[in-house]
Amino acid sequence: MITAQVKKLPQSEVEISVSVSWEKWQPQIEEAVQEFSKQMKVPGFRNGKAPRNIVEQHVGSAAILSEAADRAIRNTYPEVLKEKKIEAIGAPKAEIRKLAEGNELEYVVKTAVVPQATLSPAWKKAAAKINAEYAKKKEEIKEEEVDKEVSALANSRVQLVDVDRPAQKEDSVVIDFTVKVSGVPIEGGTSKNHPLILGRGVFIPGFEEQVIGMEKGQHKEFELSFPQDYHAKDLAGKAAVFAVDLVKVQERRTPEVTDEFARSLGKFEDLDALKKSVREGMVKERKKQMEENRRGEYVEALIESAKAELPEVLIHEELHRMLHEFGAQLEGMGMQLDAYLEHTKKTREELEKEWHPQAKKRVMAALALEAAAREEEMEISSEEMEAEMNKTLAQYRSIKDIEKNIDMEKLYTYVKGKLQNEKVFELLEKM
Repeated sequence: MITAQVKKLPQSEVEISVSVSWEKWQPQIEEAVQEFSKQMKVPGFRNGKAPRNIVEQHVGSAAILSEAADRAIRNTYPEVLKEKKIEAIGAPKAEIRKLAEGNELEYVVKTAVVPQATLSPAWKKAAAKINAEYAKKKEEIKEEEVDKEVSALANSRVQLVDVDRPAQKEDSVVIDFTVKVSGVPIEGGTSKNHPLILGRGVFIPGFEEQVIGMEKGQHKEFELSFPQDYHAKDLAGKAAVFAVDLVKVQERRTPEVTDEFARSLGKFEDLDALKKSVREGMVKERKKQMEENRRGEYVEALIESAKAELPEVLIHEELHRMLHEFGAQLEGMGMQLDAYLEHTKKTREELEKEWHPQAKKRVMAALALEAAAREEEMEISSEEMEAEMNKTLAQYRSIKDIEKNIDMEKLYTYVKGKLQNEKVFELLEKM
């Protein structure tokens, strides 16, 4: 039998006093004896089979009771959390108050819990005000904006034509080059068949100007100094000799924006049809952006009207989540988090300190959205949950993939939160 009393503490912590009957925790004593027995070599007994009296001679009765109590706490604490519906976070601190064989085991646990935010009535008025402001806005697209987008489309389909003339600004060239400082090639300072668009300022100041005017097959050497603020500190401000061979000169020819260009894209009768499609896409994109902006303002309004005591452990969990997300973004760009930190001369601790206000805001936003859902008594039906869960799980090829890559409990929590937030936003949009 387990009994528990819960006492609320400041900063979203609780103190749970637990009493476990002797009958409930007695089996853990035998488990403790077996565990110690496995760690011992006792002549005449197989590993883990030495009797209690022999084990006690080696480790003492106090050690056995202590190990049994630890096991009992690990077994009963989750049951208490479930019974009392406590959302504990972080590592709990347990203190044994009573430990004696044949008696109840008594212990006290202090733990942080997920706090519940409360909202002032102002959040509904704020949402109505936001809606009124956005009702005045329109997804108007000016003609010059459409023309600019069509021009960008034409620029993305530029043709490269080999030419037999000196290189000019805006040409695409292919070069071989070597960079030496004090007669020694620098690290990463040699490249073959290197593509370069002249005039984009990719190389250090003065380099592209030296290439302009060169002809195919020409070799040229010149001296330039690296900028004082150059990212490679060992090269900053130093003079270097550049040896360049021009392999190829190509003129970049942008197609003229005409009916023929529109038809070349495959599905448009003429330029007007292309512009109409571009305009519709821009309207859709702008509408989506306005929707995201409006939801952002809703969240700001909810945070403004919310009150909650945030335990530091919850903010730290959010910081770790942010670091994980940032690391994934860096990997998508071909960089590791450790390399980024080394490049920026920062530690993880310094990054977390910088991000602390943002993490606190993200936590408060989640709690505020949850508070709004709770206040409006929003429920997620089993049908809604099943449909959204299936949508996520459909991305995986097999049951084995799901079992390997998905924590179903976490997925359930995520999906429920996502659906709940969507209902809150839908409610806010109607105010």
